[in-house]
Amino acid sequence: MDISEALFWGQQALTTVALISGPVLLTAMVVGLTISLFQAVTQVQEMTLVFVPKIAAVFFVFSVMGGWMLNQAVNFATLCFESIGETTR
Repeated sequence: MDISEALFWGQQALTTVALISGPVLLTAMVVGLTISLFQAVTQVQEMTLVFVPKIAAVFFVFSVMGGWMLNQAVNFATLCFESIGETTR
């Protein structure tokens, strides 16, 4: 394995991680920001008001996009395993 191949695999790994975790992290950030703005405007400082909607939104994103996220992970793993066979030839 030379440096260009190592850079390729590093780039593929980071891209896959960003694709898989991006929707969940973005949803949690948007919901958290919305709730924080609501708390700042209304001066309601209830701790559970932040966590319950965030957890519900994250579970919703997992239920909607879970299959796609799993497909991305499987595609990356397949690419990795196929490259093992190519390097031994």
